[in-house]
Amino acid sequence: MTAKVDLNITAGKETVGEPWIWRLSREFEVRVNLKRANIDTDYGWAEVELEGPIEEIQRATAWLMTTGLHVEAQQRAVGA
Repeated sequence: MTAKVDLNITAGKETVGEPWIWRLSREFEVRVNLKRANIDTDYGWAEVELEGPIEEIQRATAWLMTTGLHVEAQQRAVGA
């Protein structure tokens, strides 16, 4: 079963330059869709859609929360 989850992610000065989108796409079996973003040298935010198996989305979201980023789920859709 696949799912889609929309996340709002914000990064402060210490995490804004980290390659977390790249790591999401490499280390988890999720498709990463960057919907909107605004990144500067000391602050950034992104609206990201993750699509894939529910377990992988949960793993990816849990990992994001360990990186120092602020992660907030917006919407969730589950399909067959």
